Amino acid sequence: MLIPSFQNQLFADILAGIESVTSGHNYQTLIANYNYNRDSEEESVINLLSYNIDGIILSEKYHTLRTVKFLRSATLPIVELMDIQGDRLDMEVGFDNRQAAFDMVSTMLDKRQRRKILYLGSKDDIRDEQRYHGYCDAMTRRGLAPLRINPRAISSIHLGIQLMRDALTAHPDVDGVFCTNDDIAMGALLWCRERQLAVPEQISIAGFHGLEMGRQMIPSLASVITPRFEIGRRAAQMLLNKIKNNDLNHNTIDLGYQIYHGNTL
Repeated sequence: MLIPSFQNQLFADILAGIESVTSGHNYQTLIANYNYNRDSEEESVINLLSYNIDGIILSEKYHTLRTVKFLRSATLPIVELMDIQGDRLDMEVGFDNRQAAFDMVSTMLDKRQRRKILYLGSKDDIRDEQRYHGYCDAMTRRGLAPLRINPRAISSIHLGIQLMRDALTAHPDVDGVFCTNDDIAMGALLWCRERQLAVPEQISIAGFHGLEMGRQMIPSLASVITPRFEIGRRAAQMLLNKIKNNDLNHNTIDLGYQIYHGNTL
């Protein structure tokens, strides 16, 4: 299993789902962290292949050409996670990031007739781009101008605090922020509370992934809930099934998502 960050809670949930399957079939899970760097992912793939692994789970779908070459030549089962858009190497399980973002931003716009919602990004990866495009789809459909702050840095609550400060400095009339993940959104919410900005009365805030910590905040953070444990579980099951019968063709599994309103919309 290749993951881009040990600091991101969502991958802990995915790994728990994987382990729920592999532990009962006498398989051990090898984990490599590539810190959102595709060259590091390439090196990790080459190293893992040297262990004669039976299959591999990748946390995203966009890789270096050399990574793709090595994976294809290895002729082993591959599952890519968290995304069902674009080409796949073998099998994939996840959800539509763009549609999920569109649905959440549409909900934000409709609930309080917001007019100036800003997008807060983080690391400039493909899933962040898909969510941004979904946000743009919702804004432009209503004739509203998209606004974006994207530092291209690894997300954290502290980064969310900084981005919210920057957002309201540059756009003091912003009445909503849609964040690429819950870490950023929790930071934004904390900054608003510190500055005594009423959420959601003055400004709406929504995140992505539906982490438990966000739901326990006051007020409870609105978010797109993604089925992370189930994604890991299904990925491991797909991998084991194909190891046993290489003729199986699972292709794509779309597990969908849920819009959680919380108390910040």
